[in-house]
Amino acid sequence: MIDFKALAKQYGTPLYVYDFDYMSAQYTQLKEAFRGRKSIIAYAVKANSNLSVVQHFAKMGSGADCVSIGEVRRAFLAGIPAYKIIFSGVGKNDDEIREAIEKDILYINVESEAELQRVEAIAKELGKVSRISIRVNPNIDPQTHPYISTGLHDNKFGVDLLSAKRMYIQANNSEYLDPVGIHFHIGSQLTQLQPIREAAEIVADLIRSLQAIDIELKFFDIGGGLGIKYDDEVTIEPYDYAQAILGTLRALDLTILCEPGRFLTANAGYFLTKVLYEKQNGDKKFVVVDGGMNDLLRPSLYNAYHKIEAITENNGQTREVDIVGPVCESGDFFAKNYPLPALNRNDLLVVHSAGAYGFGMGSNYNTRGRSAEICVEDSKARLIRRRESFEDLICLEQEFLVE
Repeated sequence: MIDFKALAKQYGTPLYVYDFDYMSAQYTQLKEAFRGRKSIIAYAVKANSNLSVVQHFAKMGSGADCVSIGEVRRAFLAGIPAYKIIFSGVGKNDDEIREAIEKDILYINVESEAELQRVEAIAKELGKVSRISIRVNPNIDPQTHPYISTGLHDNKFGVDLLSAKRMYIQANNSEYLDPVGIHFHIGSQLTQLQPIREAAEIVADLIRSLQAIDIELKFFDIGGGLGIKYDDEVTIEPYDYAQAILGTLRALDLTILCEPGRFLTANAGYFLTKVLYEKQNGDKKFVVVDGGMNDLLRPSLYNAYHKIEAITENNGQTREVDIVGPVCESGDFFAKNYPLPALNRNDLLVVHSAGAYGFGMGSNYNTRGRSAEICVEDSKARLIRRRESFEDLICLEQEFLVE
């Protein structure tokens, strides 16, 4: 059990707490699900990019799925080898592509014909061969939140099947491109197995059609998106997930590349915030806390649900309250009409499932320093990012003040 009260007292609030032992267990469970097949688990750095988190997975043998050159650099700093790093994302600029090629990462996930042309041109400039994968959009409804759906034609990601085949032929004929993989990712927080199976089947059939014209791929990149429990979701077991994918690959000798993020970190993370006071406006009751939407944006951005636990000596009858922060926006809330007992100043609220897309989506809005981050491993806590100071916030601006 994590002693949240002691951690809040030692490190202050708002505060992110990550359970590294839980992350290890999740990673092992997913790796074991693909046992017997060549596979790389490439942690999706965007989920939680703290260097200590990335390093933790690196020590377990993980690769890294990166969506900016900054994330690629983080992966290297954390100890992930080049041959386990992939670079995805729709809008890579020339400098990012150039650096990825120079660093000789496993491959670049290409998202459009225009991008393929840029990768080829830059590789030619450098006199190098760039390994690439093409992200295929299988046009499958992932049955998830529209903001985190990525596998339909009206999403910005990937290319359709005919375009993909044309791009593979172009890449195969280029002396500066080496098509080694194929990639699909239909969305995040997936809780239905059938869309995943259908997408994998479509992409596997494309691989067979490429083999018929002597284009041999090595990597079957299934993306990530495996859902977790925030509330009462019925989730997919990793074994069933793996079997659904593997069942589509009949006789195809490919290395599976899986890009989990949320699955590894979300339920390992907690956001601690302190009660400042309660407030009544007419019939509406508010609990005002010291954390804000700049610290944890998901409730405001997606209307996402997070379980919230009160650490208080008052265990009386609950009433419905809005839990709000100090940011000057009506969207600054963690929950609305949430059942909590009466709370006193300095009571603690623990926001669960905050280990993915929490700190990383934070900001300095209202000139608020971002939270400290700590990890707990083998029952020992340590700081992995200090709390931002006012001096941190102004350090890139102060020198430009006019006398």
